[in-house]
Amino acid sequence: MRILALDHGTKRVGVAISDEMQMIALPLEYILAEPFADFLVRLKQIIQEKQVDQILIGLPRNMDGSYGPAALKVQEFVAVLKETIAVPIKLWDERLTSAQANRFLIQADVRRDKRKERVDKTAAAILLQSYLDSFAP
Repeated sequence: MRILALDHGTKRVGVAISDEMQMIALPLEYILAEPFADFLVRLKQIIQEKQVDQILIGLPRNMDGSYGPAALKVQEFVAVLKETIAVPIKLWDERLTSAQANRFLIQADVRRDKRKERVDKTAAAILLQSYLDSFAP
């Protein structure tokens, strides 16, 4: 069983996948959010190719735990996905994943122009790894 994680953004959606044993999250790619029809085509391809059994989507929360406008956009995104994709979808707190991804890429000495390409899929991997780690003994 593989889990696919999505880090939703207005321009790009970061994608990460778990290994089959659900222990390690691997950054996969990013998909342009628009046009949405193209996004759905690519997402369905990944789901089929990687034999995905569950989708994990980051739900942005404010530091006090409340939900803001970004969370509402994610919830709308999830509602549309549930109408078009049969794979179960779960929401997971994604506070600070993009900030963590940026710090990680800076520490890895990734150039600024390359960071922009990698931050979304890295954030998705951080999100997924936090989910996988929540089940670790």
